[in-house]
Amino acid sequence: MFDIRPLTPAIGAEVAGIDLNDDLGPDAYAALTEALHTHQVLFFRGQDIDAYRQRDFAAGFGTLQQFPFGHPPAPDLPEVMVLATGDGPKQSNADIWHSDATFMARPPLGTMLRAVSLPPLGGDTLWADMESAYAALSAPMRVLLDGLTAEHDFTKSRTHRGGDPDALPVVAHPVVRTHPVTGRRCLYVNRIFTTRIVELDERENELLLPFLFDHVTRPDFQVRFGWRPGDIAFWDNRSTQHYAVYDYEAPRVMHRIVIEGDEPR
Repeated sequence: MFDIRPLTPAIGAEVAGIDLNDDLGPDAYAALTEALHTHQVLFFRGQDIDAYRQRDFAAGFGTLQQFPFGHPPAPDLPEVMVLATGDGPKQSNADIWHSDATFMARPPLGTMLRAVSLPPLGGDTLWADMESAYAALSAPMRVLLDGLTAEHDFTKSRTHRGGDPDALPVVAHPVVRTHPVTGRRCLYVNRIFTTRIVELDERENELLLPFLFDHVTRPDFQVRFGWRPGDIAFWDNRSTQHYAVYDYEAPRVMHRIVIEGDEPR
């Protein structure tokens, strides 16, 4: 059917021998979903598809979400968001390790990103495996974190400053999340949106949260992807964090789709 080629021991695989213009049947989607659960981020090189086909491909993995931030490329494509950077002052904070939209009560299951226009150099994206990050902690630290909850606040992100804080109130999620399909445990706090661990006092938060934010950036948890036009990355937002390197000045245009998730547990 197609080949799954792992890129690192921890995270990431390239899907080879697949044309996303073809109609994919249930068996193909089942195999890709299994690969996503195993490798957490999948890469599809050089796909000559448009935003409509990207939407249809993504819809095979779940209900598509009309994300509260971003602009669609066409009026009839509300599920597709255009991310355009590099042609003006930096505003996005995607160059901070994070999971998408953890400030929502039901954060996305996954995100699909397609390279539309790229700068001649730069603009790589990195992903980190939060299951490995959790497993790498000492047993006493895992015991401490299990059962704790943390608040996530969209107003902490500079991208969303000026928005209506009542539209997306602060939510609390487990510090250690259990994947709803695989049952594996992973760290679920990130530097952009997590503001505090509820059960700890201010001083304890000042000590522990920065440690966790830094811990997830270890190179052995990571895969780095250099984009080419037409490339697609599809990642499990429940068990990964990502970092978009902002080392370019020429325009960079990506199309993003998010898939509805569930309440973290």
